[in-house]
Amino acid sequence: MRAPEALPRILHVTTVDMSLELLLGPQLRAFADAGYEVHTASAPGPWTDALEADGIVHHPLTHSTRAPAPHRDLLALGELHRLFRRLRPAIVHTHNPKPGLLGRIAGATARVPVVVNTVHGLYATPDDPLPRRLFVYALERFAATFSDAELVQNPEDVAVLRRLRIPESKLTLLGNGVDLARFGASEDFPRWRLDVRASLGLHEEAVVVGAVGRLVAEKGYPELFTAMRTVRADHPEAVLVVIGPDDPDKPDALDDATRSEAAEAGVRFAGERSDVQRWYAAMDLYVLASHREGWPRSAMEAAAAGLPIVATDIRGCRQVVDNGLTGVLVPVRDPASLADAIGRLVADSHLRTGMGEAAARKARRDFDQSTVIDITLATYERLLADA
Repeated sequence: MRAPEALPRILHVTTVDMSLELLLGPQLRAFADAGYEVHTASAPGPWTDALEADGIVHHPLTHSTRAPAPHRDLLALGELHRLFRRLRPAIVHTHNPKPGLLGRIAGATARVPVVVNTVHGLYATPDDPLPRRLFVYALERFAATFSDAELVQNPEDVAVLRRLRIPESKLTLLGNGVDLARFGASEDFPRWRLDVRASLGLHEEAVVVGAVGRLVAEKGYPELFTAMRTVRADHPEAVLVVIGPDDPDKPDALDDATRSEAAEAGVRFAGERSDVQRWYAAMDLYVLASHREGWPRSAMEAAAAGLPIVATDIRGCRQVVDNGLTGVLVPVRDPASLADAIGRLVADSHLRTGMGEAAARKARRDFDQSTVIDITLATYERLLADA
C-alpha cells in the first residue's frame, strides 16, 4: 500500500524507454508503492504508457540515443542538466552506459543531493583488448567521482571497480532478479505452449530452441544461426525461435541479408513481444550466445520458467547457469561448441527436464527481484539521511 505521505522525488534515467518498462518496471512501481514520487527520463517511445498509467511521470529526452553520436551526447548532457535543475529531484538514479556517464556528471553539476548509478555490466571485460579496457575503465572511474553510490549487479564487476580504486563506501553488490510470479511455471503454461506453437505452425514433436534479445551481433546470433544449421542436420525436429526487436542505432545490428538467410534455414523471428512469458512456455530449451552481459534478465526469466540454458561462459551468464546442473556453458564465439551443447539437449528430453527443474530451483533461490528492490530502497534511505 502506498505510504500516506510522499517521500522525496526520485528520477531514473535510461537511454531508451524500453529499459524503463522491461528492465526497471517492477522496481519503479515498488518505489512508488514505498511512497516515493517516481519520475523517469529517456528517449521517447511507447513503453512508458503503462508506467504513466500507474502514476510514474516520464520526461522525454530529445538527444538520448544508443547510436555512436558524440555531438548528440553533448546535447544530451545539457538536456539532463536543465531537467535536473527544473525538476529538482532528491535522488537521480542512472542506468546504462551513456546515462551512467552523462547523468552522473549532470547530477553533480546540477547539485542533486543524491546521485546513484547502477552498473548493469561494465562495457569492457578483462578479456577485451587493452585499449578498450583502458578507455572504458577510465571513463567509469571518472564518472564514479560524481556519484554517491554504485549499485553493482555482478560480483565480477565489483572486483574490477575495487582495482580501479572506487571507494569501498560507494560500492554495493546489488545482484539481479525477475518477477518470479510472472515467469515461474504456472497452470497457464500448457495452454500457452499449445497456443504459441499453433501460431508458429509447430507440432508438439518439435523441440523449440528459444532466444530472446535485441537483434544485434553482440548477442551471438551469427554464431547461433551457424550452430543451428549443424543441429538441424542431425535433428530436423529442432526449431529456433528468436524474440526481440531490431536495434538499428547499433553498428552491429543484424542486416537484412543475415536475417533472410536465417529465415530460409528455418529460424522463426517473432519480433518484439510484451507477453514473453507465454513464449517461454512454448520452449524446450533456451540459448544465450552473447559476447557481453552484465547479468542477463532473459536467462533468469528462462530459468524461472524451468528451461535448461545453453549460454556462453562469460560474466553474467556464469552467475545464472550452473554448468552441468542447470545448463551448459560454452566458449564465446564458438559455433561448434554451441551446436554440440544444443544438440545434446535436443536429443535428450530427460536431460532437459532435469536441468530445467534445477534451473527453476535456482531461480526461486537466487533471482527474486524483491531482494534488488530492498537493497535499493535501503541505499536511498541511507543516502538521504546522510544528505
